[in-house]
Amino acid sequence: MSSRKGQRSAARVVREQIAREKRRKRTIWTSVAAVVVLVIAGLIGWSVYSSQRAGEFTAPPGANEAGTGVVLGSGPVTIDLYEDYLCPVCKQFQQTSGPTINQLVSEGKAKVVFHPVAYLDRFSTTEYSTRSSAASGCAAKGGKFKEFTDALFERQPAEGSAGLSNDELIDIGAGVGLNRDDFGSCVRDGTYKAWTEHVTEDASKSGVTGTPTIKVNGKELTDRSPEGIKAAVEAAR
Repeated sequence: MSSRKGQRSAARVVREQIAREKRRKRTIWTSVAAVVVLVIAGLIGWSVYSSQRAGEFTAPPGANEAGTGVVLGSGPVTIDLYEDYLCPVCKQFQQTSGPTINQLVSEGKAKVVFHPVAYLDRFSTTEYSTRSSAASGCAAKGGKFKEFTDALFERQPAEGSAGLSNDELIDIGAGVGLNRDDFGSCVRDGTYKAWTEHVTEDASKSGVTGTPTIKVNGKELTDRSPEGIKAAVEAAR
């Protein structure tokens, strides 16, 4: 009698062990399936987000086909100019070599694609590089990109400061002939901030690591002097 009870008890223990093992396996496979679903969902979500993020920008009038810069002039040689409105060396470059570039454009020898990148936000307490670049898009919309760019470099704030306020940017725009209401709304709304991000990301992908960077027909210049730029343009014609 006790033997049969022992056998039944042993059989019950075995059944319980088998049942526990089945439950454990089901739990493991359920967890694995859940992780796989989350990973797949995450990849799909990131893919959708990336594609939307890459496409969610509006380039201002006058931008090149890729939307990575504003085109000035129509000459046969392309000068790509990457500058940050907070960059002191960019201001120096504009003072030294800007007139030469303007001359090459006016003579029909070159066109300039100006890429207003935002590399120096960390040197401003208000992300001035991004705000000023976005404002330049608003100026391009109003047909005063070059005039606004020149004025921004003339009024360049010090690194480490708050930079110019939106109201000051709007005053500068109005000073170069932009409609205060239209330009002001564009600046305050950050209409071209996504465009600024696109310009900056593209510059980084193109190997631009600092400003100013000047390329003539895709070749980066080491001699950024007026003579060096003229020589590069003549060689590329």
